Amino acid sequence: MAKSETELFKSLRARGVRKKVAKQVARATSGGGKPKVARRAMADLSSVVGDVSDRLRHGPEKRSTAAKKAARTRKRKAAKRSQSAKRGARTRART
Repeated sequence: MAKSETELFKSLRARGVRKKVAKQVARATSGGGKPKVARRAMADLSSVVGDVSDRLRHGPEKRSTAAKKAARTRKRKAAKRSQSAKRGARTRART
């Protein structure tokens, strides 16, 4: 491994990346390995970062709850409109 590879490897290891993945990423970024491996590792790590940040901010959980509440409200309002329309149709049919 070249000096820059070693530094990157050590940096990744210090941040908790597994040895095998850190070695593959370090090689791929210096042009020696497969770039596909580095891209895949980067995507995996960024998705983990996204998940962690969402959990810390209670993001998707809150959005999901709000979306469910909105769906219930729309359903309730639609049922109310439907009942009113049926009542109006019965009234018009009698006259």
